[in-house]
Amino acid sequence: MAAKGPYNESVWSNYHGPNLGYIQDKYEQFINDPSSVEPNYRDLFTASGPPPMEPVPEPAPMPAVTGDAEWLKKAVRASKLIANIRIHGHRAANIDPLERGENPMAQWLDFRTYDLTREDLTAMPASLIWENAPADVKTAWDAVQRMLQAYTRTIAYEFGHVHEEKELRWLNSQAESLSSPAPLNNNERKELLNRLIQVEQFETFLHKTFVGQKRFSLEGNDALVPMLDEIVRAAAHDGAEHILMGMAHRGRLNVLAHILGKPYDIIFSEFHHSPNKELFPSEGSMGINYGWTGDVKYHLGADRAVRQGETVRTRITLANNPSHLEFVNPVVEGFTRAAQEDRSTPGLPKLDTSKAMAVLMHGDAAFPGEGIVAETLNIGKLKGYQNGGTVHIIVNNRIGFTTESEDSRSTHYASDLAKGYEIPIVHVNADDPEACISAVRLASAYRNLFKKDFVIDLIGYRRHGHNEMDDPETTQPVVYGKVRSHPTVYRLYAQRLQSEKIITAEEVQRMSTESESVLQAAFESMKEGKHKNGESKTSVLLEAESKAPRPTAVPLSTLKEINQELLTAPAGFKVYPKLERILQRRKDALKDGERVDWALAETLAFATILKDGTPIRLSGQDSQRGTFAHRHLVLHDSETGALYSPLHQLKSSNASFGVYNSPLSEASVLGYEYGYNVFAPDTFVLWEAQYGDFANAAQVIIDQFISAGRAKWTQRSNLAILLPHGYEGQGPEHSSARLERYLQLSAEENWTVANLSSAAQYFHLLRRQAALCGQPDARPLVIMAPKSLIRNTRSTSPGAELASGSFQAVLPEPLLGSKPAEVKRLVVCSGKVAIDLQTELEAAGGRDWSWLHILRLEQLYPFPQAELAAHLNSLTSLEEIVWVQEEPKNMGGWSYTEPRLRDIAPEQVSVRYIGRPERSSPASGYADVHTFEQRRIVTEALKSNSQVQAPVPSS
Repeated sequence: MAAKGPYNESVWSNYHGPNLGYIQDKYEQFINDPSSVEPNYRDLFTASGPPPMEPVPEPAPMPAVTGDAEWLKKAVRASKLIANIRIHGHRAANIDPLERGENPMAQWLDFRTYDLTREDLTAMPASLIWENAPADVKTAWDAVQRMLQAYTRTIAYEFGHVHEEKELRWLNSQAESLSSPAPLNNNERKELLNRLIQVEQFETFLHKTFVGQKRFSLEGNDALVPMLDEIVRAAAHDGAEHILMGMAHRGRLNVLAHILGKPYDIIFSEFHHSPNKELFPSEGSMGINYGWTGDVKYHLGADRAVRQGETVRTRITLANNPSHLEFVNPVVEGFTRAAQEDRSTPGLPKLDTSKAMAVLMHGDAAFPGEGIVAETLNIGKLKGYQNGGTVHIIVNNRIGFTTESEDSRSTHYASDLAKGYEIPIVHVNADDPEACISAVRLASAYRNLFKKDFVIDLIGYRRHGHNEMDDPETTQPVVYGKVRSHPTVYRLYAQRLQSEKIITAEEVQRMSTESESVLQAAFESMKEGKHKNGESKTSVLLEAESKAPRPTAVPLSTLKEINQELLTAPAGFKVYPKLERILQRRKDALKDGERVDWALAETLAFATILKDGTPIRLSGQDSQRGTFAHRHLVLHDSETGALYSPLHQLKSSNASFGVYNSPLSEASVLGYEYGYNVFAPDTFVLWEAQYGDFANAAQVIIDQFISAGRAKWTQRSNLAILLPHGYEGQGPEHSSARLERYLQLSAEENWTVANLSSAAQYFHLLRRQAALCGQPDARPLVIMAPKSLIRNTRSTSPGAELASGSFQAVLPEPLLGSKPAEVKRLVVCSGKVAIDLQTELEAAGGRDWSWLHILRLEQLYPFPQAELAAHLNSLTSLEEIVWVQEEPKNMGGWSYTEPRLRDIAPEQVSVRYIGRPERSSPASGYADVHTFEQRRIVTEALKSNSQVQAPVPSS
């Protein structure tokens, strides 16, 4: 039985007659099963105890009814009406400027559907069907009208999918209040009109001045700009130091001009200097090259400082974004987390979500259409990725290029995807700018209070085609018949303010004239060459780019001291016994005669990087333990489940260390880590794929951001990507990290691609990469990380190799090369196959290998031509260079290395290939086939030309 609160007469004195009977029935229900009644009744009965069983004198007689039972039925139906208005009111709201489509839910918002009359509702007190009804809402009829006013205007609410009761109550109260968010005062309304004039005239000026050029105008959703103005004001007022924005190309130029403060004349110059469209019709050719290859004007980002006096109050950043519309989303989320974290002290970074906020603008076709959106929404509340909530604005023009909504999504609204993540949604008519500002104020208040995402579905239209060279009437003739006759939002709003005597026609005309004169003056300035067409980004990229090697060796005494610390757990912490035995094997790894394995080399590299004062962030699926159970950077108490990371407790650490298990998502997580690294270049950021092939699912991030971001946007990154790679007979998805793809993307020294064979090499390469943090010559690093080599003793290294030397792009096979003048075949290989060859050499015992030499290509890009050539110079009897790889011939490194090997091969020396034949799939799914092929490759590579070649299987 439910607990009873004390009887509270002052509460129950408000209930009389049928109302009291209804409450008594509810209480009986509550006593039997508290969960069966609505939360408001549970709270009422818990706080106030049972309602009185004897009638309380009524202050006034109730209207005559047919009996208590009928009256209660009507009250229940009226309550259902109120509930349906809350839940389905948005379907009857005036949220479409062009009034497209029918409303199948309208009947459920009509009191007559519930067999009620106006008299019934007028006779019923509002308190019976609306808890905490406003004081001026007396009757149920008043309540229904107020609810319809709240939920079916030009702003409409979808909150029914939010299951957190506290949040839902707050959201409903905000929607049902006429004074929250606070309405605009008259000065704010004039400013809003002026902004709408600026937005429209900017687009109109571009349209008539640069006829036929693409700009992806905002017209039809003009309210987006004042909405962003409001977000900036609110965030700055609340103390945010950074506002990080991401958007596609629709409306981007307008946002750059009016939110980011990009001067009009710079934007005009980008149109004015565009190449001839007939000769260069592609989008890419229309961009202004800011050094290197650049990008088109509607993909570019910008920064702006919002100042208060001499102090920068808030900095706004709009991220660069390619035409893969929504893939900027996780990048911006990473920006935001990086801006919120303090990484200056050991342990986990200290997160303060009030320091920065993210704003993402989406297309209505792209929001439900591109899976990266769902991936990004999913990480929004996760420990390693949450950043206090993002304000999402769907810039909804109801058409995707030429495709109608019913052909581009399976949901009623473009925003429905967000329901699965319990994100509140507001739909707002883009022709009502005041409603748009109210939506933003509600979103900002919700984010501040609950630290969660909020979606605003800004429903407008598209005044022109997908781009200004496109004729939309061929595919949407009816819609564009409406668009042609539909007034623009500034004219609609001006009429509204004039009718309310807020502004005069003369003031409107003055605003319009002033806005146009500013645009014209900027255009004249551009024509006269007085503008600054952006500083040369080439000089920015190349300034102080140093190729000088950075020392990576660490004294052995320091390594031993750190290693001892890493193996010391807090008092009382119970490490899983089996794991404890494994970890304790590392205790003597740095002694003479012992060796350091891959995992310990990595941990020591991380520890020394932290000692140098560089923060580290590592994420990926299972990265705390490591997919191959080798890393163990986070330990779990075997009895309590408590967590402990040895890297958080190092006495010598001078920076934070974060390692996070990511969701089963590659694109959003890799994009997030790239964004984090770009915004926090002083942090060494690493992402690890569970298996290298899984990076396929993040190919857009790799192609459009990581490999090309520096050339397109002068965007520096030193992100490290760990891609487990190696052929061990585990099938197509667990063998190849598709090395060939990264080599194909390699140019202009855009990154480093490595395939390593020893723990010491890994240690030095990690430290070399960390030394690039914040430097002008920072580049991403792609490592073909090992799988079986993690535990292969041939990939281990003596501690002395960590304490001296540096990363070597080319390594000679240590078992060969003592007689270079006798060498006839040079085998060049990379990664795991080098260890397979070494294993065979050892198994062959004392055979004469003087005719053979093997070089391991540890760094494939930039190609170490000078180092290879130096080795070749000593091989005076060389007859052939053989490239050996595990991967099929059309994959791996052969296509990349072949022309480069031929360039440095002496004239009389041939270059040929040993490996698998060309294949469409990267590896066999049959272990026996794999073993046979692998054996054939190794045997052929180590068999001299005087011996019979092993047969090549037909499989």
